[in-house]
Amino acid sequence: MLSRTADHLFWMSRYTERAENTARMLNVGYETALLPQSTAKAQEGWMGLLSISELIPAYTARHGAVTRDGVLDFMVRDGNNPSSILSCLRGARENARAVRGALTTEVWETQNQTWLELHRQLEGGAFERDPGQFFEWVKYRSHLSRGVTLGTMLQDEAFHFLRLGTFLERADNTARLLDVKFHAVQSDFHGVITGREPEADFYHWSAILRSVSAFEVYRKVYRDVITPERVADLLILRRDMPRSLHASLREVVDNLALVSNGHSAETERRAGRLLADLQYGRIDEILATGLHAFLTQFLDRVNDLGAGIGRDFLVAPLH
Repeated sequence: MLSRTADHLFWMSRYTERAENTARMLNVGYETALLPQSTAKAQEGWMGLLSISELIPAYTARHGAVTRDGVLDFMVRDGNNPSSILSCLRGARENARAVRGALTTEVWETQNQTWLELHRQLEGGAFERDPGQFFEWVKYRSHLSRGVTLGTMLQDEAFHFLRLGTFLERADNTARLLDVKFHAVQSDFHGVITGREPEADFYHWSAILRSVSAFEVYRKVYRDVITPERVADLLILRRDMPRSLHASLREVVDNLALVSNGHSAETERRAGRLLADLQYGRIDEILATGLHAFLTQFLDRVNDLGAGIGRDFLVAPLH
């Protein structure tokens, strides 16, 4: 496959996944903001959302004080913010258009229709009327894109580059979410959250689970109260949890093996080693050495994998 084609496919799927992840985080932030809380606590929540994407400096340069409406506008419809839902879906559609011939008609039409419908949603005021419903729509369009890809694409190199982009992006986002949310409560991981009421703890941890569609999964797996240790275990080490770090890295490793070439051995080795750390890791050991340090190192290694994939397979045009 031409490296330019692989590049467009890889980034098409990354942008689609990023739009969904952004919608997930904003939806939880919006719902959490409706709970009774102080103004300072509400602002802290919106700061956390910007922090996940490392966008606090960019936001304050454009909007100044952190407010609910400011963050929602910046993260949804600001075309100058490369991580906004508008920018991500535009990037996904532009990359899809560049490789129209490598996609099935259904995959292309899904991407194109999402972009056209997004404009109708934003210009028609649907987002302002019901932000929660808008975020569900973004998630649905991402689910549809993956489903159509899986159901209509020949499982060749084009398909594997689409999967690579999806799961590399997912691993990055889940790690960022965990790092920011766990850091926010300064948990000692022994069932005591300093300075917080039990009800606040429940809403905080359940919000994290809901943001990655894991609330019902948690109940099914653990059948008990929500604890920080188990949330971390579920979202880091459980292979059978679709959005966990382990599950995402397993997909990255499997798809890398299917597109391997003469100079990708080192990238494959690094991906395999990272997967092994998750496959044989224990949550008590991770927490004992420090979750923040573990996740920071994980993000560095995922970024390194992305750079390796770029060197081995892709070109580097503007996306």
